[in-house]
Amino acid sequence: MIKRLLASVVSTVLLTAPVLADDVVKKPVLEKYARHAQFMSIKISPEGKYLAATSRTSEGGVILTVLDIEDQEVLSVTRGRGSESVSNFDWVSDERIVMTMAREVGAFETPFPTGEIFAMNADGGNQKILTGWRSDGLKQYARIIDLLPEEPDQVMIYSIPNNSSEPFVDIYRLKVDSGRTMPVGRAPVRQYEGTGVQVLLDDNGVTRLATGEEPHNTNEKVIMSRPGANEEWKEIARFGQQEGNFNPIDILPDGNTVVGLSDVITDALALTTMNLNTGEISILAEHPETDLMPIMSVREGRTNEVIGAAYEYDSIDTVFFADVEDEYFSSVVQSLSKAFPNASVGINSATLDNSKMVVSVSSANYPTEFYLFDAEKRALSLIIKSKPWLDKDELPQTDIITYKSRDGLTIKALLTLPKGQEAKDLPLILLPHGGPHGPRDTLTRLDSDAKVLAEHGYAVLQPNFRGSGGYGKEFLQSGYKNWGTTMINDMTDGVMHLVDEGIADKDRMCVYGGSYGGYAALMTVIREPDLYDCTIGFVGVYDLNMMRVEGDIPETLSGMNYLDMALPDTEEARSAQSPVDLVDQLKVPVFIIQGGQDVRVPPEQAYALRDALEAKNHPYEWMFKESEGHGFYKPENNIERWTRMLQFIDKHMDG
Repeated sequence: MIKRLLASVVSTVLLTAPVLADDVVKKPVLEKYARHAQFMSIKISPEGKYLAATSRTSEGGVILTVLDIEDQEVLSVTRGRGSESVSNFDWVSDERIVMTMAREVGAFETPFPTGEIFAMNADGGNQKILTGWRSDGLKQYARIIDLLPEEPDQVMIYSIPNNSSEPFVDIYRLKVDSGRTMPVGRAPVRQYEGTGVQVLLDDNGVTRLATGEEPHNTNEKVIMSRPGANEEWKEIARFGQQEGNFNPIDILPDGNTVVGLSDVITDALALTTMNLNTGEISILAEHPETDLMPIMSVREGRTNEVIGAAYEYDSIDTVFFADVEDEYFSSVVQSLSKAFPNASVGINSATLDNSKMVVSVSSANYPTEFYLFDAEKRALSLIIKSKPWLDKDELPQTDIITYKSRDGLTIKALLTLPKGQEAKDLPLILLPHGGPHGPRDTLTRLDSDAKVLAEHGYAVLQPNFRGSGGYGKEFLQSGYKNWGTTMINDMTDGVMHLVDEGIADKDRMCVYGGSYGGYAALMTVIREPDLYDCTIGFVGVYDLNMMRVEGDIPETLSGMNYLDMALPDTEEARSAQSPVDLVDQLKVPVFIIQGGQDVRVPPEQAYALRDALEAKNHPYEWMFKESEGHGFYKPENNIERWTRMLQFIDKHMDG
């Protein structure tokens, strides 16, 4: 019943697509992958009466829907004003929800929070703007730092003045019905432009830890702590931009220990604890080659205990600790992990007594699914699939492969193969990810680009080249200043591995990528002019010198610190790795795709590449969507993008 109710909230009318070449493009396939998920996140209320869910409209905005579980009816639908989307949401009681809003700058980028906090009843009544310039109370930028589940009428927030570039962070208790605030104190860190601040409370609601970045000290991270509410703050740790880090997650019930992820002692991120009095870091669990993520139990609305760790290397795996306090919760999570092998399994939310939990399951091989776990019955039932029109049994499969780079590095990659075809002499698309430093391609999420291409008969390789995240700081840092050199070598070595294995046909290969992947798509065919048949750059960087003056990254000191670390040191060295300065080495046709509202990689980058190609009379195609940002949201634009990409590849790929 819940599934049918949820499915009725979003229209299932098929999207219209442009006229297609019938023998090149499968129109229904593009329509299926272009449709936004019916629901992105689902959370249950503290007493289990309601479900709240976010979903994306066809225009790209995110709305919030509340449903009554017992009566099987939609209680309310809430959307932002103009270009605003619902960002995060949480239940603070069984009748009241708080949410934050954000402006989205493109499908490849994290939404930009507006600093406004909203609250409303489950039925949509008693709506109140609690913070921000439109509120009647605190007219400053604010973010929720703790839901205070033991006090359902208020939350803890931090706030900064709107007109300061280096503000201190003030802490308040915020009433979720009236918007009234009570000052709690000031955190001992500043929120410099382009950086973030984190504040953690203990189980008694006392702010005990604060972290910030100092751009003037080359983005050093500082961690401050205090023993209690009326005690002095002191610095307990400081980490340079490339020295390793400690990322705090939660203060454990003992009040003196914070659990987090750290690569200070290890190379990859280990599951660790830090003593809040001394700053001493201790390792709970580590993997020699890949990052860990903590698995924690929940009690009365708060994380309670570290019960295990999850990681991805050859597959998605978990390890659970013995002698934990909450053995029942651990057994539940272990059973869920076994029920969904090679998938990411998470507890989205739970009732205060943990009698019911919303479980999300996601994978590269099927869209996210939401389940309701009933602890009393020990039963798991499907709530809804986020994209029920995509049948997991019919999708092309994605798996992890391993190969060696020419200088001996072990490289992990995703390989997606067409359904029902022998993995032999297949046409290949190389698809490098964006970032490049930090992100990686993973089995935990479905990549629509890879699936669309595989549905049309192409093998798709997504290499986690050096510089990618998830494999340790040495692996990540080895990509610094090598965007167009050794990082590109890693991609080529993966392609040649598939050729040597007989999977890929060396005479039928193209490259496509977005953001840094768009840069790599051009640099790959510049470095290997005779290996590929065509290339497609989507919202890509093509001029590394321009990257230091255009876009939102160089607007802040912290952004410039990153560019100084990641890009080559001199103008000449950057030119030597910039596609706009190397177009005379191109031999294949180029397709440029760009959004007019892109603030991360502004249109000037695409214009510069287009001008350089025209100056050389080099063949290219052009697609420009004025209303899109760093990645496309609108289904009709993605359908057109994929259509033209597939036709472009078919036109230029030999054979």
